[in-house]
Amino acid sequence: MNFNLNRINPNQTQVIYMDGRFETLTNEELSELIGTHELYQEEVPQQPQ
Repeated sequence: MNFNLNRINPNQTQVIYMDGRFETLTNEELSELIGTHELYQEEVPQQPQ
């Protein structure tokens, strides 16, 4: 899962996914997303490019 982050105010960040979707998350929701993303990265080996 690839995404870019754009802080829009002190407690909200826009997450823009590479497929064009986006969502606005609070700091708590962002922490959950990043924690899930890191866990996913550890479980699924990356394919060589």
